[in-house]
Amino acid sequence: MSHYTANLRDIEFCLFDLLGRDKVLGTSVYADIDRDTAMGMLEEMKRLCENDLAASFVEGDRFGTDFNKATGEVTVPASFKKSYEAYVNGEWWRLDAPVDLGGMKVPASIRWAIAEMVLGSNPAIHIYASGYAFAHVAYVLGTEEQKHMAKLMVDRHWGATMQLTEPDAGSDVGAGRSKAVQQADGTWHITGTKRFITSGDADLYENIMHFVLARREGGGPGTKGLSLFLIPKFMFDKETGALGKRNGVYVTNVEHKMGLNVSSTCEMNLGEHEPAVGYLLGEVHEGIAQMFKVIEFARMMVGTKAIATLSAGYQQALSYSKVRVQGGDMKVMNDKASPRVTIIHHPDVRRSLMVQKSYSEGMRALVLYTAALQDEIVLAEAEGDADRLADMIARNDLMLPVVKGYGSEKSWTLLGTESLQTFGGSGFTQDWPLEQYVRDAKIDTLYEGTTAIQGLDFFFRKIVKDGGRAIGLLRKEIQSFAESGGSHVQAKAALLKAVADLDGIIAVLIAHAMESQEDAQKIYLVGLNTSRCLMAVGDVITAWLLIRQADIASEKLANPGKDSDFYLGKIASAEFFVTNFLPHITADRAIVEATTGSIMDIPESAF
Repeated sequence: MSHYTANLRDIEFCLFDLLGRDKVLGTSVYADIDRDTAMGMLEEMKRLCENDLAASFVEGDRFGTDFNKATGEVTVPASFKKSYEAYVNGEWWRLDAPVDLGGMKVPASIRWAIAEMVLGSNPAIHIYASGYAFAHVAYVLGTEEQKHMAKLMVDRHWGATMQLTEPDAGSDVGAGRSKAVQQADGTWHITGTKRFITSGDADLYENIMHFVLARREGGGPGTKGLSLFLIPKFMFDKETGALGKRNGVYVTNVEHKMGLNVSSTCEMNLGEHEPAVGYLLGEVHEGIAQMFKVIEFARMMVGTKAIATLSAGYQQALSYSKVRVQGGDMKVMNDKASPRVTIIHHPDVRRSLMVQKSYSEGMRALVLYTAALQDEIVLAEAEGDADRLADMIARNDLMLPVVKGYGSEKSWTLLGTESLQTFGGSGFTQDWPLEQYVRDAKIDTLYEGTTAIQGLDFFFRKIVKDGGRAIGLLRKEIQSFAESGGSHVQAKAALLKAVADLDGIIAVLIAHAMESQEDAQKIYLVGLNTSRCLMAVGDVITAWLLIRQADIASEKLANPGKDSDFYLGKIASAEFFVTNFLPHITADRAIVEATTGSIMDIPESAF
């Protein structure tokens, strides 16, 4: 039996009942896909994920990758290769490829709903298939010649990597030392070492296009001196794509990791023994700006992966709780002769399940809400609505660190403390997939910028640098809903209180940031609390989306039918989340207001 069960009913509810994606489908640039078509795609992906893709999930973990140091080649288990081929042969790659190159114009909301299932069933498949999304970047930003390279990437199903990190630089990308020297023929020779490169090599495709940040000869210090180069594993005929000689980019090591073992995480050497020939993307030195197009996609993917894994963990825990018989009902626990019950009858197990349910469903809504903003970006662009386009871009930028940072942190924590815990000692064994979920999900808090980096980015770039515009738009939308009356009045009042406390948190941090212009030490008071701020924002948004779902569920229950229990569960999730998690924001505000920064004065030897 598959380890994975897709929660398609909740995905459908989020897309159409909560977010009204019906109004987008079949219109404007999305004229070719209606709701029936979208649901058909989702249903087929559910079938594929629960069977073909999930089939190699465990073996991929147990066997991982095989690295040949002599050749620098990486191979994956045959079962995983079969799963990957099922994804590619099903032509799901068309969701990410440029439309001009055979891609399909699908709303981002539908695309990420589909991606959730892939990432929940076997995340490495989605990660290895990122070449099509990378091809999109090359097609949009590249020269005419590079647009044809993008076509070859799609037509020949090449892989791709994003190469930022270096051994000594880590997250400080601007400290990278890889160098690029221009040649007489217009190409560049790149030298250096990159580390933690996802999908650095695999026998899933004939060629790989590496997107590499390097400092051009004469380029200044920091990120501004970096340029982005396309470096193929094999040189190729630029018309046909036929492979030529091996290029000078090699895997020198594959990391032995805590989890996600079938995904090759590589150390890469560039130009040590022979030139690593590269092409300057777009023939412009705008490496960081260009790479952020890839990073934004990657951050959305990582957050979606984390939340998908939490949903998978909850589905496993829920199923187990309904069949695992242990102990008597608590109200007659002193009666040793009383019937034994399944553990879902025990109060603390129910509490744990509701924590998992409310967060997994609330954060699914968070991902799809963000994806819906991306739908609106495309529509506003197509319609030439510049003001709406600017608003939607700003709001999407605001949401990305929430999806990635909040989504990954909450999912990893809850998978270990709640989902696995539901199984008791059995969860700690490999008899169940929970221990693999926990190991696989930890990387999500580290990938594409740690949670701390997401918190800093969220506060300094998405609030301060933005002048509070995007968060102001979001706040206005949440407050308007909370003041709308109707059902769940107490929950909406609690949401208003949480919004006020969040305003207080942000105001304190902004005040400290301003004070730091005169007293540099004050900036530490901000740095001590940016992650806390990010988590508080995530909880407010999640609560808002859950209460919206509860309002819809109440309307549906006015005419009860076969889905009554589903809607009752929606109301229960919202009420539980509001009662159990929104009060934490009041406490967080008090903590932020009381922060003194004294720990920054403690000598290192005191730790």
